[in-house]
Amino acid sequence: MIRSLALAERQSLSARQAAEPHHTHMTLPDRQVRQRAKKIKLLLMDVDGVLTDGLIYYVPGTRNRFVEMKTFHSRDGLGIRFAHQAGIRTGIISGRRSPVVEYRARELGIHYLFQDVLDKLGPYQSILKAARVPDEAVCYVGDDLVDLPILSRVGLAVGVGDGHPLLRQHVHYWTKNPGGRGAMRETIELILAAQGKLQPLIKHYLS
Repeated sequence: MIRSLALAERQSLSARQAAEPHHTHMTLPDRQVRQRAKKIKLLLMDVDGVLTDGLIYYVPGTRNRFVEMKTFHSRDGLGIRFAHQAGIRTGIISGRRSPVVEYRARELGIHYLFQDVLDKLGPYQSILKAARVPDEAVCYVGDDLVDLPILSRVGLAVGVGDGHPLLRQHVHYWTKNPGGRGAMRETIELILAAQGKLQPLIKHYLS
């Protein structure tokens, strides 16, 4: 029942967003988005609502404790591996802490991981310093208002298709796919296509 209600609420939000007038969007024309995507060397992302669908599951564990569970999409994971093959570094900045996220980040070879940080600007600046890249070489993918401090600074600001409606006024690109269901893959393929690196990857699997 809880899951059904959550899904109904999420579908209702998506319907309201689809009905919003286009003048509320700051998203840029395709050509300008591609120009920004060409410069990206570092891809950063939120977790809940971006790498996942935003739902949080608690299941009974040992000693009367509950264990937090999340679901990730395999195609998003493959997209992150494609980004690494293309020489793009990746990082996670999440407001929550979860062992599952740490495991997933390690499994995918993600370079930077910050968890349990509601003020995301500090970790963002630390990553930039470690990676030695400027703001314009960074893409950040977010879904909610806590992501605005970073979205307002990066070279390519991306909001997921079912993200908070107010984000649309502050991002360069709004994905067609929702969070946890292909939004990251869509963003990565956009970047790789702009940099001329997507077709060589596709040809590799056709050969």
